[in-house]
Amino acid sequence: MGVVYKAEDTKLKRTVALKFLPPELTHISEVKERFKREAQAAAALDHPNICTVYEFDEAEEKTFISMAYIEGQSLKKKIESGPLELDEALRIATQVAEGLRGAHKKGVVHRDIKSTNIMVTEADQAKIMDFGLARVTGGTLVTKEGTTMGTIAYMSPEQARGEEVDHRTDIWSLGVVLYEMFSGQLPFRGEHDQAVVYSILNEQPKPVTELYAEIPMSIEQVVGKALEKDPDKRYQQIEELVDDLKSISEGIVPEEIKARLRKAKLLKRKRAILYAGTAGFLILMTVIILGLFTGRAEAIDSIAVLPLENLSGDPEQDPIAEGIHDALITDLAGLGLKRVIARSTVMRFKGQDTPPKKIAQELNVKRLITGTVVSSGDRVRVTAQLINPTTEAQEWAQNYERDLRDILSLQNEIVSAITREVKLQLTPQEKARLASARPVNPEAHVAYLKGRSFLNKLTPEGIQKGLKYMQQAIDIDPANPLPYAGLALGYCLIGHGPSPPPDAFARAKATALKAEELGGTLAETEAALGQIYLYSEWGWAGAEQAFRRALALNPSLPDAHRNYSWYLLLTGKRDEAVAEMKRAIEVDPLTPLWLSDLAWHYWIAGRYEEALDAVQKSLELDPNFNQSLGILGDLYADKGMYEEAIAEHQKLSALNARWKWPLVRIYALAGRREEARKMLANFLAGEPKPTGAWDGYFLIGIYAALGEKDEAFRWLETTFKERCSFLPWLRENPRYAPLRSDPRFQDIVRRMKLPELK
Repeated sequence: MGVVYKAEDTKLKRTVALKFLPPELTHISEVKERFKREAQAAAALDHPNICTVYEFDEAEEKTFISMAYIEGQSLKKKIESGPLELDEALRIATQVAEGLRGAHKKGVVHRDIKSTNIMVTEADQAKIMDFGLARVTGGTLVTKEGTTMGTIAYMSPEQARGEEVDHRTDIWSLGVVLYEMFSGQLPFRGEHDQAVVYSILNEQPKPVTELYAEIPMSIEQVVGKALEKDPDKRYQQIEELVDDLKSISEGIVPEEIKARLRKAKLLKRKRAILYAGTAGFLILMTVIILGLFTGRAEAIDSIAVLPLENLSGDPEQDPIAEGIHDALITDLAGLGLKRVIARSTVMRFKGQDTPPKKIAQELNVKRLITGTVVSSGDRVRVTAQLINPTTEAQEWAQNYERDLRDILSLQNEIVSAITREVKLQLTPQEKARLASARPVNPEAHVAYLKGRSFLNKLTPEGIQKGLKYMQQAIDIDPANPLPYAGLALGYCLIGHGPSPPPDAFARAKATALKAEELGGTLAETEAALGQIYLYSEWGWAGAEQAFRRALALNPSLPDAHRNYSWYLLLTGKRDEAVAEMKRAIEVDPLTPLWLSDLAWHYWIAGRYEEALDAVQKSLELDPNFNQSLGILGDLYADKGMYEEAIAEHQKLSALNARWKWPLVRIYALAGRREEARKMLANFLAGEPKPTGAWDGYFLIGIYAALGEKDEAFRWLETTFKERCSFLPWLRENPRYAPLRSDPRFQDIVRRMKLPELK
């Protein structure tokens, strides 16, 4: 929470301790408010076993509190040489409990009782320090709901779960301190924080009497009751614990403790009989089970990396958490796992309290990765966990902290650790790649992460902001390939829009090639090049090669699977195209576009029932998804269900005026040609005026349905000259079927140099 200095109060001529809030945290209002609350909570207390707080103030943009300076040493320091003598431990424990009684009477819960927060003076008096996490009962809870505060080893179960806590959490933490004083060690331990939390929530500590035989059973009962995991079974008031400690100090065993001791002895006898009668059976069953299951370890071949939680308290740091999240998905996907769920699907679970088992079932994965990110200044700390969703247990957890300039190295370390835990065999080349990562310019990398975050929003405003931040990252660090790859994907998104600038794909290609030149062998770069070749330059061979390279680098990139499937469709490989589109759905099952495209593939092949099933599943994910509403209407029209088709297209045009054109075609197909012509005339006379790339694509189908082929071919020629990105599939497009036998249609196909159908 802060840095503490020994100082002199020159006005009152006394030695004090000045505790300063770290400068890098002063901009975080939540932390600053918590610091202020520490002073307010402690200043309200006047007790010989609580450190006195004198004032809270700010000077020269520094925030501090002034408190009594305590001569002595921390309880932690005293315990380092071994367990305390019984009388000394009881004396200190009673004083600390008395101090807590004084705080609880004032409605103040400490929430961070631990041996380092207890000072023992030269006069052998215990003083509770640091009410930095205190909460005044009835006051505003400063920490966010669900945020765990405190020091891990001393946290109560309810505190570790991020639940609301009351004074009984202090009783638990004091129980940990009691255990530590009497045994010389902590009751809940582990190599990593997550292992300690698991122990707190699920395991019982070894009784102190087993560690030191001279400890009375009455002490064991007191410690055990203070460490009850269920708060309702714990001491309900600190006064009860004070009374028990005083009684034991005076050589009196309280009646309630005597009753628990008798119950424990009876239970021990029953257990001895039970164990003797079942030991042989257990040994036999163990042998059988080991014989049946040895060598049948589950293969972990599918993972979902859930969104990382930003614990910085600053929304401006969200892009850092999102960027690390994206990187983990990308890096894991390129390392031989059968399936790593794509970002767009797992983001649906951000901020949701969905049980791990349900997430795994919905995504069809065997393991989940969860974690948190804390960023402050140029430092970033990441906590990652591997969760078994079947048991909801943490199988692995680790903390990582680096300077932001070493963030790529941090990401690689996390990925390497995960691959070890899931027993994934890496090639020497993959190991070498993960072992090497260049440092980044922190300012440039943050700009890049912000750009990526905005581009992922897939909105016109988000794309423009994303491009701006990517360019900012390049201006700061022009040798970094990552923002060039980001620009390439951003320009591709613009190129597919309804009113794209004529140079969108050209700019995308220039930045993608620059990323390659700088050594950026990235799946995203290859995927961008594949789109450029396929949708803009009509370079079919180059498109195939780029998509294959992208999928080799990242088999879980849904966009690459989707666009490669359209390439396969262009070559007549319909079954392979369907299979590739299904792979996109497999790694990104909650994005409606892939199911909508699959419906298109089935429609082209005349597989209407499968097309209807796919488009309806897409609309279950998003009932207003434009493309799916249009396909559903067209499928109804092909089946002669014109009223249903008109209803779907009316809904579509009401949602988005850019999709008004398909409704005219449905009226024409339904035999209502005069109505169709009137509607068309109104649209043509309205604003904005139709253009070749977007509007012309639909007008071709409208004039074909009306039997006005000359007008249809006029628009076809316009879209050809403007290189409409959807035009290459004119041979497969059912809307253009009436034009296929016309020589002018074949001439367009020849001039586009479309690949031969196989």
